[in-house]
Amino acid sequence: MNVDDIVRNPDEIDLVSRVLTDPDQTMARSAVLRHLDRRAADLCPSPAYEEWVQVMTQATIDHPFLAQRLREWSLFRAVTLKLSWHPDDLLASSNWLQLKTAAGTNTEAGKILAGAGRTKRIRNTARTCLDHRSEN
Repeated sequence: MNVDDIVRNPDEIDLVSRVLTDPDQTMARSAVLRHLDRRAADLCPSPAYEEWVQVMTQATIDHPFLAQRLREWSLFRAVTLKLSWHPDDLLASSNWLQLKTAAGTNTEAGKILAGAGRTKRIRNTARTCLDHRSEN
């Protein structure tokens, strides 16, 4: 089974939707978040990501944190693949995304986060990664 077959699998959206109806909403959102993170990481470099994220955005529309995470995965994808993105979006993003991006390979994003990342940890991670890149 290839990535495109998995992305177009209607069972995924049904399963996510069903999980999000669980009375224990904390558990449900946590389970879906873990699923979204795994799938987004796998699909991120693939063109299939776009279709998948649209479908998952519809499935999570009533869950602001999950919808935000999908938007941040899309920003991470844009930064990583050197697609169009705006520095203000990165600076307004969560600590999770800033730290993930700071540890990545995009030099422009690293410089932005080294200077203006939200936390000391994010700024230090970005500086360390930039220093490692300049040594190689």
